[in-house]
Amino acid sequence: MRLPQARLDQVLDRFHQVEARMGAATDGAEIVRLSKEHAELKPVADAVQALARARAEIEDLKAMAADPEMAALAADELDALTARLPELEREVALLLAPRDADENASAVLEVRAGTGGDEAALFAGDLFRMYSRYASTRGWRVEIDSATEGDAGGFKEIIATVSGEGVFGRLKFESGVHRVQRVPTTEAGGRIHTSAATVAVLPEVEDVEIEILDKDIRIDTFRASGSGGQHVNKTDSAVRITHLPTGIVATSSEKSQHVNRDKAMKNLRIRLYDMQRQAKDAARSDARKSQVGSGDRSERIRTYNFPQGRVTDHRIGLTLHSLPQILEGDLAPLLDALIAEDQAARLADLEAEFA
Repeated sequence: MRLPQARLDQVLDRFHQVEARMGAATDGAEIVRLSKEHAELKPVADAVQALARARAEIEDLKAMAADPEMAALAADELDALTARLPELEREVALLLAPRDADENASAVLEVRAGTGGDEAALFAGDLFRMYSRYASTRGWRVEIDSATEGDAGGFKEIIATVSGEGVFGRLKFESGVHRVQRVPTTEAGGRIHTSAATVAVLPEVEDVEIEILDKDIRIDTFRASGSGGQHVNKTDSAVRITHLPTGIVATSSEKSQHVNRDKAMKNLRIRLYDMQRQAKDAARSDARKSQVGSGDRSERIRTYNFPQGRVTDHRIGLTLHSLPQILEGDLAPLLDALIAEDQAARLADLEAEFA
């Protein structure tokens, strides 16, 4: 993709403006804002400058190649640099392409049992364990916010905060219905059952500007359940906040009612923010006819087939015969493929913009 020079110059001009302003700014809020913009622009500016250097060097090498005495010396280097140029251009294009503003955010991970009774709860537990193990390989921290265990194990519902750099960018494509096909341990006849669990990944964005009116919420308290101890089932410390216009519910069930109220309000803002994201993503998805990135949680996105040891992602038609490794947290092959598909769609958007 040949990027317009005017667009590249625009990026560098803005980067230099921000750098100059950072050196002169005295207001704390402005310094924070400029620092954030500088951090976002620097990788783009560095890539644009690297591309400019490569293009300039190619022109110099072409001039050398025209000189019979220098031609042999320049030829190999010119071939190598010319071959590398498309990759440099693609790197810049990806950085310039429309991207998710919440790419680097931490995330709230919600896993809920769907159809299938006890087997669905067990599968929800398998999925949460899979994500926890993957998070561990990335150096992310997983903190359980609330959990309701299934009668036979697993979870009817579990909500956790996954903290770290780039969590949402890596996990956002996991939102949707996950289906499992296997023989339950309780099945005497050896028949394969199909069950499902839903996964939702929401960006945990700091300072979410979502206005919540007192008249629009109902706050209830209830007794928290847990593994035991003097604080369990003795006080109505858990908090449930219902947003009446949307029906969205946020809960927190730690020991302190004050802490629970704050956490539930924070979670409510995250959910309302995510609802706005979903509307924008749906509009963008309709515009480019792409399923990846739509975040449609009613859609069956993946099947885990135990008898055949395979996992199939239905959005991109990818099947991997490594189900045990994937459930142990080896999600990179799946996530990398989904991210590559999204990058291709974003590059197509950028190409259409320049057409």
